[in-house]
Amino acid sequence: MTTGKVVAINGNMVSVVVEGDVSLNEVGYIVVDDKRLKAEVIRIRGNQAELQVFEVTKGVAVGDAVEFTQELLAVELGPGLLTTIVDGLQNPLPELAEQSGFFLERGLYLQALPRDKTWSFTPTAKPGDTVLRGDQLGHVPEGIFEHWIMVPLGMFDTYTVETIAEAGDYTVDQTVATLKDSKGNLHEVTMVFQWPVKRAIDAYAERLRPEEPMVTTLRIVDTFLPVARGGTYCIPGPFGAGKTVLQQITSRHAEVDVVIIAACGERAGEVVETLREFPELTDPRTGKSLMERTVIICNTSSMPVAAREASVYTAVTIAEYYRQMGLNVLLLADSTSRWAQAMREMSGRLEEIPGEEAFPAYLESVIAAFYERAGLVRLKNGSTGSVTIGGTVSPAGGNFEEPVTQATLKVVGAFHGLSRGRSDARKYPAIDPLDSWSKYRGIVDPGMTEYARNVLFRGDEVGQMMKVVGEEGTAVDDYILFLKGDFLDAVYLQQNAFDPVDSSVSTERQRHIFDLVFHIIGSKIVIESKDEARDFFYKLRQKFIDYNSAEWQSDAFKNLEQEMRDLFSTVSSELEPKAQEVYRNRGKYA
Repeated sequence: MTTGKVVAINGNMVSVVVEGDVSLNEVGYIVVDDKRLKAEVIRIRGNQAELQVFEVTKGVAVGDAVEFTQELLAVELGPGLLTTIVDGLQNPLPELAEQSGFFLERGLYLQALPRDKTWSFTPTAKPGDTVLRGDQLGHVPEGIFEHWIMVPLGMFDTYTVETIAEAGDYTVDQTVATLKDSKGNLHEVTMVFQWPVKRAIDAYAERLRPEEPMVTTLRIVDTFLPVARGGTYCIPGPFGAGKTVLQQITSRHAEVDVVIIAACGERAGEVVETLREFPELTDPRTGKSLMERTVIICNTSSMPVAAREASVYTAVTIAEYYRQMGLNVLLLADSTSRWAQAMREMSGRLEEIPGEEAFPAYLESVIAAFYERAGLVRLKNGSTGSVTIGGTVSPAGGNFEEPVTQATLKVVGAFHGLSRGRSDARKYPAIDPLDSWSKYRGIVDPGMTEYARNVLFRGDEVGQMMKVVGEEGTAVDDYILFLKGDFLDAVYLQQNAFDPVDSSVSTERQRHIFDLVFHIIGSKIVIESKDEARDFFYKLRQKFIDYNSAEWQSDAFKNLEQEMRDLFSTVSSELEPKAQEVYRNRGKYA
């Protein structure tokens, strides 16, 4: 065993003189009294290593012993991960609280997966089969999924199956297969193995281009700012603008198999809210608890900074593991700004040359490496799996020009910027449709959505002009354009999360509604005065809000739609030429 002695302490960073060999990202334990504090090697210079400690370093002194494990910082992967609430080091928090009481005890580390629970194993491989890492040996039921029991991802040779367990109940520590490598050595395989969190899981056949939309059932996202399955997006916004709420709504209604929430340094109050609400939420797909297909990795901003970084990598490793089973996984990181601040703090203690706003010079590359672990992949059996990553950013004062937001925008495929103005005006989701963008294709024809966005832009320009010259100084046609943009915002971009119907809108319904909205905002509207125009759009908007709350294809839904069409026919009969061209060419470039 490699050992060392503490020679300096600077907050959560400890310098150690090492006797023997150590590796970057290797785990070491600092022995303090009768406790062993977990740490990770983050820099090596000669015979001295710097370690970031995942605990409060109170009591650590020069001369204290350090024991290195010869193992990289890793997580346990196996059945039983779903429904768990763990910290950044994968300690199950409920069990940790039971053992340590109200305040979590330092130096207490628990196994992530229960060792006493049995799983009903069904073999799929047979003796004599040739297998590689990531290949399926069998499966066990985990909630609504078949959890693959696979050749551990750290076994890089070609193996022959010597024995395979019969169908039956086993714990995760029991041997379910024996494999022989190319040199004739035998390896016993259990249901659980470890994988280093800083290394991406790449045991798939091919990486594919994300193109299919990940439906969230939020109209503004699916129609105007889509996210691809296997893609990346970010949600920057000022404090209180609704980032956490938006993530919770997405996690509940998004059409994905597994949801992983990484509370990587969010404030304790918001974390407590997540922990309280999620077990109570009903999964729309199954009718059971949403926690049955959810993993929560929890680190608040009051925990040591190193733990924030660990939670991000723990979350993405678990996401990649479930992707390896052909599942679609959504990883929500809240908030990556805390993670970046932790990196800034540790970089300062390492006395590295600072970048902009004292963040480390390598901030962009670290953020890029994290988001690059998302992706759509084809597995060796021909099935596909995906990891979609959505990260929130909390820029001070809502300033999107700060380094973390800018570094994130360079690598993600969609930008859902939250606006303080929209939040204060009670427009939810508070995503700004004018500043936000997406590189992905949505569920509606892109020509039609581009036309609608143009109506929003032009209507906003008229609105800004009216603040200067007043309503009386605006032409009727311009005022109608302003009302069209306001109508589109009110009835389509905004959504009532408390309404059981409007809170989640199916793809079919979104397309149907958008077609109706497009004909309203794209038509020539003949109204003589601004007062008449205001009254007309007010009546139409109120009917549309009721329409959004009506059950899909119900009598009320059909009646309200007919009433709106009858009302609209009194002021318009045809689309404007540009809208006609767009509508005629819809689907042409699909």
